[in-house]
Amino acid sequence: MKFEIITIFPDIFTSYFNESIISRAQKRGLIKINIHNLRDFTTDKFQRVDNSPYGGGPGMVMMVEPIMKAVNKIKGKNSKKTKVILFSTRGKKFDQKMAQKFSKLDKLVMICGRYEGVDERVAQYIVDEEVSIGDYVLTGGEIPAMAVVDAVSRFIPGVLGKHESLEEIKGSYPVYTRPEEIVINKKKRIVPRVLISGNHKKINEWREKA
Repeated sequence: MKFEIITIFPDIFTSYFNESIISRAQKRGLIKINIHNLRDFTTDKFQRVDNSPYGGGPGMVMMVEPIMKAVNKIKGKNSKKTKVILFSTRGKKFDQKMAQKFSKLDKLVMICGRYEGVDERVAQYIVDEEVSIGDYVLTGGEIPAMAVVDAVSRFIPGVLGKHESLEEIKGSYPVYTRPEEIVINKKKRIVPRVLISGNHKKINEWREKA
């Protein structure tokens, strides 16, 4: 699967995508992440991607033209299993169901907004869907893009190694590791005895109740 990210700050992604599971998934060819600098799709010598809003108001608005050019080039001619999303506080809430749905695509194009917002014609005529990762406001769409890549990648076979690693399958329950006993706040804290009993039936029962 290909993740195509449109941003004006391409270097933001370098560290996160070059570490741990996401890095290994790229090296194994399970996913491909392409970062596109929106300024490369401008036509003026200043590589301008924003302008003042019509009707007045604070801040600057990201222009529709460079975004349109970027999306058209990235999508290509064969775009049947491609979806273009714009991160927006007005968008549909991103969740596990949406992540799993996105994992069935061949290509996911993500537009990272900045400044006071993005020209509304991008949402109306260029993207397939507006997406929000939560009821809060961030300075841009780069963190949401990283969250989406991470969540979606987990559903791609081979990325996590064992299929049972998916939280949706094994469930979420308390976990412990060595040492078996440790003093915290002057009190001895121990691992639940059932987990070191070797009785896997009882362990599974405990995890289901936890």
